[in-house]
Amino acid sequence: MIKKRNMVGQVGLMIITFGFYAIYWFFKISEEMKFIGKDAEASPALWTILLFVPIANIWSIYKFCELYEKISADHFNLWLLFVIWLVFTPAVWFIVQTEMNKQAERVQAINV
Repeated sequence: MIKKRNMVGQVGLMIITFGFYAIYWFFKISEEMKFIGKDAEASPALWTILLFVPIANIWSIYKFCELYEKISADHFNLWLLFVIWLVFTPAVWFIVQTEMNKQAERVQAINV
């Protein structure tokens, strides 16, 4: 369920799709984090839709950061990730994708 994604390839997709890949990435990563965290209440589809609703998008980003804090190996601080998201979003993509790639490698190693 967890997919290891090429960082350079994702930058290319972001450029080619004029940023629309970011929406897809947000949804897929949210689904994968929900799976890892075994969080039945997480709602990646709702969070993705709420990205387009002013004010509600802040709640959506908060919930994403909250779930990331839960699943990250070092329990990256929710509020730090949230502030980074508001200031420099590409850094959040890098932080989260790096952790998800590590998670994918762990799962792959277990299944081998």
